[in-house]
Amino acid sequence: MAARVEINEDTENNQGSMWVLDQKLDQPMDEEAGRLRNMYREKKFSALLLLRLAYQSLGVVYGDLGTSPLYVFYNAFPRGIDDPEDVIGVLSLIIYSLTLVPLIKYVFIVCRANDNGQGGTFALYSLLCRHAKVKTIPNQHRTDEDLTTYSRSTFHEQSFAAKTKRWLEGHAFRKNALLILVLVGTCMMIGDGILTPAISVLSATGGIKVDHPHMSNGVVVVVAVVLLVGLFSMQHYGTDKVGWLFAPIVLLWFLMIGGIGLLNIWKYDSRVLKAFSPVYIYRYFKRGGRDDFTSLGGVLLSITGTEALFADLAHFPVSAVQLAFTVVVFPCLLLAYSGQAAYLLKHQDHVVDVFYRSIPESIYWPVFIVATAAAIVASQATISATFSIIKQAVALGCFPRVKVVHTSKKFLGQIYIPDINWILMILCIAVTAGFKNQSQIGNAYGTAVVIVMLVTTMLMILIMILVWRSHWIIVLIFTALSLVVECTYFSAVLFKVDQGGWVPLVIAAAFLLIMYVWHYGTLKRYEFEMHSKVSMAWILGLGPSLGLVRVPGIGLVYTELASGVPHIFSHFITNLPAIHSVVVFICVKYLPVYTVPEEERFLVKRIGPKSFHMFRCVARYGYKDLHKKDEDFEKKLFDNLFLFVRLEAMMEGCSDSEEYSIYGQQTEQSREGLLNNNNNGNTSSSMTGLTISSADSITPAMKSPLHANNTVRSSSQMSSQTETDELEYLNSCRDAGVVHILGNTVVRARRESKFYKKIAVDYIYAFLRKVCRQNSVIFNVPHESLLNVGQIFYV
Repeated sequence: MAARVEINEDTENNQGSMWVLDQKLDQPMDEEAGRLRNMYREKKFSALLLLRLAYQSLGVVYGDLGTSPLYVFYNAFPRGIDDPEDVIGVLSLIIYSLTLVPLIKYVFIVCRANDNGQGGTFALYSLLCRHAKVKTIPNQHRTDEDLTTYSRSTFHEQSFAAKTKRWLEGHAFRKNALLILVLVGTCMMIGDGILTPAISVLSATGGIKVDHPHMSNGVVVVVAVVLLVGLFSMQHYGTDKVGWLFAPIVLLWFLMIGGIGLLNIWKYDSRVLKAFSPVYIYRYFKRGGRDDFTSLGGVLLSITGTEALFADLAHFPVSAVQLAFTVVVFPCLLLAYSGQAAYLLKHQDHVVDVFYRSIPESIYWPVFIVATAAAIVASQATISATFSIIKQAVALGCFPRVKVVHTSKKFLGQIYIPDINWILMILCIAVTAGFKNQSQIGNAYGTAVVIVMLVTTMLMILIMILVWRSHWIIVLIFTALSLVVECTYFSAVLFKVDQGGWVPLVIAAAFLLIMYVWHYGTLKRYEFEMHSKVSMAWILGLGPSLGLVRVPGIGLVYTELASGVPHIFSHFITNLPAIHSVVVFICVKYLPVYTVPEEERFLVKRIGPKSFHMFRCVARYGYKDLHKKDEDFEKKLFDNLFLFVRLEAMMEGCSDSEEYSIYGQQTEQSREGLLNNNNNGNTSSSMTGLTISSADSITPAMKSPLHANNTVRSSSQMSSQTETDELEYLNSCRDAGVVHILGNTVVRARRESKFYKKIAVDYIYAFLRKVCRQNSVIFNVPHESLLNVGQIFYV
């Protein structure tokens, strides 16, 4: 099946050209998925295609959730089974946990809150940032809202949503609290990326000991560690070549555990079907005491993977994810747990290895092989999700810059972060070898999962109010049901903090400290840039030569400011006697959108009069975009600069500006409107004039209405000549050489600052700045054309 996309594009010659893209289903997943999501919205794809997408989603979305039967009952009964009725009570808890949390809450509610197909904590935060001004670094501009991917809804000023929005925006403390909430959820997801491989692989390899009961536990741990080392060592190859195996492995796994469960129900005890009645949950808690309540920590493991389900939503329509869960995942999991419970009613002393002991002997080793493969797939999904989360955190200024490797030319979303990979491997091996058993790792895993669920619930409340504008009664029902279930689980895992539950808390605390300190330093640097930027009056007062010798060449000055002249520029020209003939201020900024289309990426505008030859270029990226992919970033920048000069020349003498702004000239609609206006300019009889304005400069191009008809032709000829001259000048300067000027701003705490601030800024932030990737590497700047300008400021 192929899709044909046609785009009419007017170029600078005002000629209608056609770009045709024939795209097969085996083309890059990001492009294909975007097309399929659009088809989904337009109700144009067939049921067969939906089934195919549901099948593919099994390998990406449900690996983590599907391996839970390996270890749930052992963690629910770490001290053994005292009463057979407890097995039915725990099974009833598992059934209704799977129904309420993964099925109802996540698959049918939370997954609908995706950001153009992107899931996870940062996707929810990005949605909120677009609907309320809660972003702590205020670098957004009104033109960013014109992006095709910048979708948001508006609401009445007196509505509950508007009041909530004003409440959130009213104080910086609330914005910081929201950011910390997001960072806590993110850090727990990173902990999930450490604990999932540990418990999944260790539980799968535990099957060796079942068939060889005299084997020591140390051998199982060594086998698990070897598999983990191999898994992490292969990450730099990506999953491009083996990714097609994930879906059939997971599908085979679900069919196996579902079939074995059905067989065990028939073979051992069909009384377990009574667990579908919630009465047995009540009897279970009434009969037991604290031990039965703390067993909820083990039951919680049956719904681990639900957050990964949302985080890995990525390339699949929500309907495909819902279909896969309701038709395959949910019934197979219910059968698997029910079958294990039926086996335990007859063999209560086998609770430690109930999964492998309940397998028919004739298919034991095939199931063991598939279980190990499924555990590796589940681990791979969480590792990939962790890489994606780190990438999003870097984009939002919440994590130090790290090397991001694009592992596939076909699948644009596949990335690999070497530094994070080896940190995850070391921590994962430490957890596996340190605890040596599933119980303590399970306690740690449960703590991480339930905290992420609570964070998602808090964010979903705001999403329902601000984005969906749901009725307050619906919001209240969702909040009450979610918090009752999750707070109950949370209170249960609190009893197991000393039994392994402390591990994710320590890991999350370390990552939270790193992320918050880095964000604090980034915010302070931005505030310093904003408060110390140079006034246009000072620049204009220097004259076209800027009071210096203008040497041939182009100087690219990198700054974090999207408007205004940065302090680094004044620092540069007051310490050096010369500056380049053309100066371009470049701001690379990330927006709360998942991607920025290539044709809308660059915004170019002029600073000061034309004789100054100063420009600004803002390169905009989404949190899923890879800046490293722009190997020809410099070429694209100059292409857009030259296009700006042409468009600006065409604007001079136009009859109808129609609120046209140079800020927004990069969108296709603006280009088309501009060119149409230029066509109308030669025949119009009225000219009210045009002012090209920005925060940096106001360049008048006023024409008298009485002389408009007489001046249009001559002004058109003059602008054409001016355009040609300036383009030749820019090309000659480019040929003379391009120098990249980067600021090296050092942040230090003031002498009178408190000791914890000095530790955070002078030691932790300084260390992170030292070990993180330099901007020159990220921007692919050649060392021979790099110029660093240092400056120090105190906070």
